[in-house]
Formats: sequence, C-alpha cells, structure tokens
Amino acid sequence: MLTETFSAYVVTKDEAGQVQGGVRSVSQADLPPGDVLIQVAYSSLNYKDALAARGNPGVVKKLPHVPGIDAVGTVIETTSNEFAVGEEVLVTSYELGAARWGGFAELVRVPADWVVRLPAGLSPREAMLLGTAGFTAAQSVDTLLSHGVRPEQGEIVVTGATGGVGSWAIALLRQLGFRVAAVSGKPDAEAYLRALGAQALLAREDVDDRGAQPLLKGRWAGAVDSVGGNILATILRGTMAGGCVTACGLTGGTNLPLTVFPFILRGVTLAGIDSAWTPHARRVQLWNQLAGPWKTDQFNRIQKATIGLSEVNRAVEEMLAGAHRGRTLIEIRPDRVSATR
Repeated sequence: MLTETFSAYVVTKDEAGQVQGGVRSVSQADLPPGDVLIQVAYSSLNYKDALAARGNPGVVKKLPHVPGIDAVGTVIETTSNEFAVGEEVLVTSYELGAARWGGFAELVRVPADWVVRLPAGLSPREAMLLGTAGFTAAQSVDTLLSHGVRPEQGEIVVTGATGGVGSWAIALLRQLGFRVAAVSGKPDAEAYLRALGAQALLAREDVDDRGAQPLLKGRWAGAVDSVGGNILATILRGTMAGGCVTACGLTGGTNLPLTVFPFILRGVTLAGIDSAWTPHARRVQLWNQLAGPWKTDQFNRIQKATIGLSEVNRAVEEMLAGAHRGRTLIEIRPDRVSATR
C-alpha cells in the first residue's frame, strides 16, 4: 500500500523572502494531476535544476517547488492503457521539474504521453547518466547526420565540452567515427576530454573571435554548441560550406552578433535543439539508439558522483560556480528529512 507522504527536495521561500532547498516530507495530494505515478529510482543534476534549486524565476513560476527534469523508475499506479504497473520507465524534459514538480523526489506523477519505456540495453542508472543532457547530445548528433555531415568531411567542434551535453556529444561523435575538437575553459580537463574521445583541445578564446570579418577560415564540418552568444557566432563564421551547427544553450549569452553571410555564401545550417517538447515518436527512437548502436562505454567516466537528496545543495553550488564536470547521478534513497519540515 502506498504511503500518503514521501521525501522530496523542496525549494521554499521563508518569511524573510530567502529561497532555500532541503529534504522534506510532502503529501501525495500535493503532486500535480497525471496518468502515471512513478516510484523514482534515480534523477540527475542539470544546469536547469541548479537554477530551479535557487528559485530562478525563469525556471520556477511558483514555490514550493521540486526540481528535477529527469526521472527513471517503476510505474506503481496508472490510468493509461499504454503502461502497466511494474514497468520501468523514464521521463525527461517536458514540464518536469519546471512548471510542475520534478524528479528530486520518491514519487512523480505525469501525463502518459511524457513517459518512455526504459529501452532494453539501458539500466536505470545509465538512463539517468544520460538524462536530458545525453538526450540533447543525441538530438544534436542526429541532426548533424540528417544534414549530411559525415566523418570524412572534417572535424566537429563541441563547446561546453566538460558539461553533460558536451561530454555526451564527444562520446557519441567518437562512437560514430568523427574527429572531435573540444572547447573548454578548464585547463585541468585535458585528460578527461581526451579519454572521452576528443582529439583536439581548444581554449574558449580560440572560438571567441571579436573581429569584424563576417566570415572566418572554414575549420569545421559541424558543431555541437551549448554556449551561445559570440562563441556560437564565431563557430558559424568558421564552419565550412554545407556544414551544420546545432545550438542548445545560452550560458555564453542570448544575442547572436552575426551577418547572414555564413548562410547565404556557405550554405551553413544553424539548427536549434529543443529537448523539452521533442515529439514522443522521435524521443523513443533516440532513446533506442542510445541503448543500441550508439551506446558507448563512457558511463563510468562521465559519472562524476552519486549523491542522495540531502547532498543536492552542495552539488548545486558547485555547478553554479562552474566547477562541475560530467554528470551527477541522484539516487532517490531514503534521506534524513530535514528539521525544517
């Protein structure tokens, strides 16, 4: 029989207006409506989760809130004919952990069309080491392939290389035979990036040209960019004719200082990657790719740590300080409920 309360990492605001997060006991009645109730085994820490943990209004619309844009676990109640009690399933993106309570909890309730069966070939742990980051990387790589980018055409540059998306993009591209140049602002990351498969390492300054030339020498056949801003503009100006650049992030800025010349003189494609609302059929297809022909042997290398809910605050601070590398797995094990319940 299900208990009426469960543990979750809850972000609240106190009477002084200070936002704080901690493990609390919450009621099932507080969960949003949905077709499928899932007992969560693992979640993972993403940059969006770190922002949500600090009550960022661009992510969180109201408090209290439970972050966690990723979750994997077992169906324990369902009103949908698509799923059965006892099935292992995963949920990534949509409004999970943003507009509605997310995976930093023992239970989540979601609409059935958000749910994907855990593919054969992926364990729950592996699914969450991938999570939204790995899924975004897979979308990016799939987009490059669909635009005709092939290993023999040249190097692929990956920005934000030590982050979740960047790490998985490097691993997937090398799995598919591409030569990869990794961009990172962390001088101590060389061994990690080379072990993932990067064959060239670039500093941020190498892809942050502030000159006035509308085009730069063509260096790359394509790119996976998770930074945005002038770095994305530099890469577009330096992409070879017919190349494709995918964009999925904005840590480097939201403006794109650029002319139309890369597009009309070189035929470069800029492809936006939106993981949140990817159609269900494509979502299932990509997860099956990640569990099958695209599956790499890099899970242990990309896993930075496994933590419990009570350790989320420390991991969030590290991520927001720019000191995070790879993926942090959150095991939803019984944590001591804080005294602030």
